[in-house]
Amino acid sequence: MEWLTIGTFAKASRLSPKALRLYDDLDLLRPARVDPETGYRYYTPAQLERARLVAWLRRLGMPLARIREVCALEPAAAAGEIRAYWAGVEAETAVRRDLAAFLVDELTAVPGKDTTMLELRYCAHSDRGLVRPHNQDTAYAGARLLAVADGFGPAGAPASGAAVEALRFLDTEEVPAGNVLDLLEDAVRSAGEAVREVAHGTDETGTTLTALLWTGSRLALAHIGDSRAYLLRDGDLFRITHDHTMVQSMLDEGRLTEEEALSHPQRTLLLKALTTGAPDLRSHDAAPGDRYLLCSDGLSHVVPDTTVHHLLTTAPSPDTAVHHLVNTANRAGGPDNVSCVVADVVETAAA
Repeated sequence: MEWLTIGTFAKASRLSPKALRLYDDLDLLRPARVDPETGYRYYTPAQLERARLVAWLRRLGMPLARIREVCALEPAAAAGEIRAYWAGVEAETAVRRDLAAFLVDELTAVPGKDTTMLELRYCAHSDRGLVRPHNQDTAYAGARLLAVADGFGPAGAPASGAAVEALRFLDTEEVPAGNVLDLLEDAVRSAGEAVREVAHGTDETGTTLTALLWTGSRLALAHIGDSRAYLLRDGDLFRITHDHTMVQSMLDEGRLTEEEALSHPQRTLLLKALTTGAPDLRSHDAAPGDRYLLCSDGLSHVVPDTTVHHLLTTAPSPDTAVHHLVNTANRAGGPDNVSCVVADVVETAAA
């Protein structure tokens, strides 16, 4: 059998001897032979493929514990795990990119340069739908706070109500732009505690939460679950939230097509809810003419985005848009509670 010294194996695999010794200690890449007298490690050419895979995964930034799991899989399954890992990296990077842009804007803003004043015109409506016996959604719209929560479980309605109620103080306080994300994060944490009290410590009851907090020039977003937020800008519709569902994760990993997702039996299975994960947080610049939509999945599951786009584009006011959206969901069968908040960013005269 051909033996490779640790130095030779390190060069061939592009791993340092120090890294190889660490991977031996962690049982990630064990040498084929260790000399009992000298303790020298020896490898075989057959181990190079695994070593190179470890090296590539480390260059991706994958943690060693997850690399061990990937290396134990068959190639197809390993590819799926790598795809899933990278989808998570891209999602986290997007959040950090938005935060970086927010900080750059804050640090380079010139006080008094822009005298244009903006405010929100808004409307919220929640409907039981045509099938469910009770409405477990809560929708709220105010001058500074927009929120939709979709409760589930035995106390779903109190849970969604408690979550939104915990945020409502934000609607009555002036929000400094500089710490808006911290303020919103703390408020969402309090909302989670309020839901835990309603749920009495069980996981059977919970809620999604999607909220926007207005600062006068930006909207800070907090999102967890499968309620959604959309932005209509210059005639184009953008979804600005990412569903925390099993089906969405399968879409991200390429294991499911958009068409298959529409009828998947686990379509409503949440990976995260308010009490079981950390929310996505980011900040969005606002522009005059922007129209925002927050909705529960009672709308998005039965009304295609193309129809949502048409209704948002043609409705003359938030009130009209909200009621057209809810009525369209009910005409599509109304299988779930449906809640919508629509807010327009409009210019006002400077004081």
